[in-house]
Amino acid sequence: MAVADFLDEQALRHQLVTVARRLNGSGLNQGTSGNLSARIEAGLLVTPSSLPYEQMEADDLVALDLSGQPLLKQQRRPSSEWRLHADVLSCRPEAMAVLHCHPIHATALACHDRAIPAFHYMVAVAGGDEIRCAPYATFGTKELSDNVVKALEGRSACLLARHGMVTLGKDLDSALRVAVEVETLARMYLQALQLGEPPVLSKEQMRAVHAQFQGLHYGQAD
Repeated sequence: MAVADFLDEQALRHQLVTVARRLNGSGLNQGTSGNLSARIEAGLLVTPSSLPYEQMEADDLVALDLSGQPLLKQQRRPSSEWRLHADVLSCRPEAMAVLHCHPIHATALACHDRAIPAFHYMVAVAGGDEIRCAPYATFGTKELSDNVVKALEGRSACLLARHGMVTLGKDLDSALRVAVEVETLARMYLQALQLGEPPVLSKEQMRAVHAQFQGLHYGQAD
């Protein structure tokens, strides 16, 4: 590995630790649940299993190739959801980061197998006219990662039935921003449901929203 590549990976490791701590600090995640990954040239860096984020350091992150084989010796055990991260990164070459968490409101909807419809125009932040809910499968399995990859087609976020949420992004910060937006939408949707199923925007109205997002580069960092 060239010196410049090593320095870049070390910087990415530190960024991943920082975003992991922000994830818990934001209330989107609790304890050691949830996991994050970032793409590297040879595969991905992923958070380790069962290590609290406040104790995690850059060297604790696990380097894997996209088939799950370790890239370094004497590493920690990777998150049980490493396959989900690897498969999403394999199928979405534009994605540089994947985030999985168990936020209260989004997970409450997912426990009822509910997608988030276009009740509010900000649903478009995830790239479509609804935020899908992937069918349930046991955590850590190929079935789960297959379900997630399908639910993420054309999207940057999805819910996981009886489980949580997954987002992806061009970097770790953007994946976290989308997760915050989706959890906010889930909370609003649950509140709106107290008065009954809310009306949704039409396909034509959502096309206009997507066009406005593209024109304004909405959600993209300067």
